[in-house]
Amino acid sequence: MFFTLLHVILAAFGLGLLIFIHEYGHYWMARREGMTVEAFSIGFGKPFYTWEKNGVKWQLCYLPFGGFVRIAGMEKQGALEPSQIPDGFFGKKPWSRIKVALMGPLVNIFFAFLIFCLLWVLGGREKSFSEYTHLVGSVESSSGIYAEGVRAGDQIEQINHKPFRNFQSFLYAAILDDAPPEISGLKVDYLAQTSSPFQYQFNYPKGAPIQERIQTLLLALRPASYLIYNQKYSLALDSNSPMLGSGIQDGDRILWVDGQLMFSKDQLISTINQPKALLSVQRGDKYFLSRVPRLKISDLRINAQAKSEMEDWQHEAKIKGKTAELFFIPYNLSNDCRVENAYFYLNEETQEQQPVGSERSPMEIPLLPGDRIVAVDGLPVQSTYEMMNLLQSRHIQIIVKKDHLRAAVSWKDADKAYLANIHFEDLNKMVQSIGSPDAIKTLGNLHLLNPVSPKPLNQLPISEAKKEELEVRSKEQLKQIEEIKDSKQKAQAMQMFEMEQNKLKLGIAMQDGVVNYNPSPFVLFGDVLHETWKTIFALFTGTITPKYMTGPVGIVQVMQQSWGTGVKEALFWLGMISINLGILNLLPIPVLDGGHVCFSLWEWITGKAIKAKTMERMVIPFVVLLIGLFVYLTYHDLMRLFTGFFH
Repeated sequence: MFFTLLHVILAAFGLGLLIFIHEYGHYWMARREGMTVEAFSIGFGKPFYTWEKNGVKWQLCYLPFGGFVRIAGMEKQGALEPSQIPDGFFGKKPWSRIKVALMGPLVNIFFAFLIFCLLWVLGGREKSFSEYTHLVGSVESSSGIYAEGVRAGDQIEQINHKPFRNFQSFLYAAILDDAPPEISGLKVDYLAQTSSPFQYQFNYPKGAPIQERIQTLLLALRPASYLIYNQKYSLALDSNSPMLGSGIQDGDRILWVDGQLMFSKDQLISTINQPKALLSVQRGDKYFLSRVPRLKISDLRINAQAKSEMEDWQHEAKIKGKTAELFFIPYNLSNDCRVENAYFYLNEETQEQQPVGSERSPMEIPLLPGDRIVAVDGLPVQSTYEMMNLLQSRHIQIIVKKDHLRAAVSWKDADKAYLANIHFEDLNKMVQSIGSPDAIKTLGNLHLLNPVSPKPLNQLPISEAKKEELEVRSKEQLKQIEEIKDSKQKAQAMQMFEMEQNKLKLGIAMQDGVVNYNPSPFVLFGDVLHETWKTIFALFTGTITPKYMTGPVGIVQVMQQSWGTGVKEALFWLGMISINLGILNLLPIPVLDGGHVCFSLWEWITGKAIKAKTMERMVIPFVVLLIGLFVYLTYHDLMRLFTGFFH
């Protein structure tokens, strides 16, 4: 609580500093041009502290989200026009006024560049690997890009025919570009050491809401990340923990799970919840692994004789319950686990099919008559009833990389470092040995853990406080589902809720790797400037709405969070906000500094001063709009803030 309050104070101080240097730029140039400065205020509203120096009234006000420098002649005094007031703002030549108006924004922009120089000298910021990778971490199985064969581990090289920098590019594409993005890259088979190009055009309706665009892109693809076991933040490996006895140690990096190389937490969760069984199969004198569907017997298209045989195996295995509710594989087997033929079964789309292979999943190998199953999920079997017994619970095979280096690497080499020191030939040997009589447990820096049985969250060893929190959240979700009027949507929502509740987990915390992001200050400055300009352009063209902007409360919140991350992150956001403050004030809007530049240019070109009444008529509507925008942004800032608190 103390540090949160301290970070809020530091955030407010940072915002106040940016406003101070902005206004001080105006003040310094006004004094230099011989203008009379009447007041210098940090903040708006009633001042709580004032003092006078060199004829200027200085004041600190209760509302720190702004400030102003009041120069003589900026307001009409009696019958005199502003241009008639001696040493007033409008009494000076247009070029003098332009210099005063520009100095505030330019100071902010120059200050941001100095901040970025300081960051560069300090060695840059430490960021998560997932923020700067080109590697795909997971692909939503219902997405179009999945149907095109793109999978976890594939590499994205371009977006809209420009170099792909990181997955934030998708966010910018969704927010700033009207047309759906097109990406290209490489499909990679790491074990076979082969690759092939791909190209894919995302699809969403033109003019679709931003949230829909973001969901289309970010739900389809997620960035890769490290899966490093963090003992400090994991649940205790007690008698209820799935990982108890697995052999995992602090710092181990999970590389391979049940037939798939792992590239993200999303992929890991998806893999351990897939209805698949990992079979070790003997074909002639060779052994191989095959991932086959693990289905309820009720989904298998079998005759009465086969069903009777399964009832016999159930009896021998002493398994209770209805035979139709038990799990099995879509193959007709002899008593010694030899394949006789394949069964048809109902897939997820309730269509009948037989087991088929997959080009991007080389271990999904259909079994042939005569093949003998020697192990299920790495556990040896001699008879089909033993196999049926093992199929009733999930067992996961996991290979980890030992002695993983946690030191930060340059963001330029992030993907190279991610794949470095993984000996894929050794990994392939270890994988192919699983379930065979000559199974390899350790090879180089690779280690095969003992089989793991994942559990749903409600069976994991979590604290009572956490259980209560989960119960409250579940009740809230059920309440929201009950309020859905459309019966089809309600049924889908309930199905998703139940799936989430029963989702299997390993019960350990995993952390991402760290990269050092330290481009030159010129590159960082140019990137931020470019993003700011694109955002402003999108606002004025209507591509995005103002509700996605951050107001004063949101800025303080961002700064507060960045202080919590570290001083360098806070410095970056200070520079980022300073550039935005400078650029926004340069916009040719009457109430802003850019508006004053326009007034002065008009007078310079025409040789005629704009009358106070005319200027007032132009400024007042924009003042009202600015106040309205301030209230609007503050409302959305508060809504996001409270939504975060309650969820």
